Amino acid sequence: MRGGRRCALPRQAGFGYLTVLMLVVALATGLTAVVQPWSMQKLRDQEAELLFVGTQFQRALASYYQSGTAPAYPKTLDALLKDDRVSFTRRHLRRLYADPITGGTEWGIVKSPDGGIMGVYSLSERKPIKRGGFDAELGDMSGKSSYQDWKFLFMGVN
Repeated sequence: MRGGRRCALPRQAGFGYLTVLMLVVALATGLTAVVQPWSMQKLRDQEAELLFVGTQFQRALASYYQSGTAPAYPKTLDALLKDDRVSFTRRHLRRLYADPITGGTEWGIVKSPDGGIMGVYSLSERKPIKRGGFDAELGDMSGKSSYQDWKFLFMGVN
């Protein structure tokens, strides 16, 4: 500022900022369109995994019940991994699966009248996506309001 002269700066109209803002809005809208179907597919995959794992537990419970000298339900889920009721070790289940919906290893337990385990269920209170069209071996799961209502049972015959 020598001699009292000022340097005039050109005025900025803010068009660059507005362009970047519009670009961010367009990208966010596009990502939303991609993320929604992806998250729905993830939920469907978790649900399909729950049906698979539940069926594995159901079959293991049936195998345990029918393979002993006298029909009986296991007292713990670990008994499905190593059944010592007969002279050789029998494994009805390869491993204790985690609940695909909750991600935890804890399952709800359905007790039989004698105190054994006759079924398992997820502890998730989320609403299922699948509402009907279940396999006959899964029993009546149609129209249930939460995953907790999906019981994977083996009803032994006494």
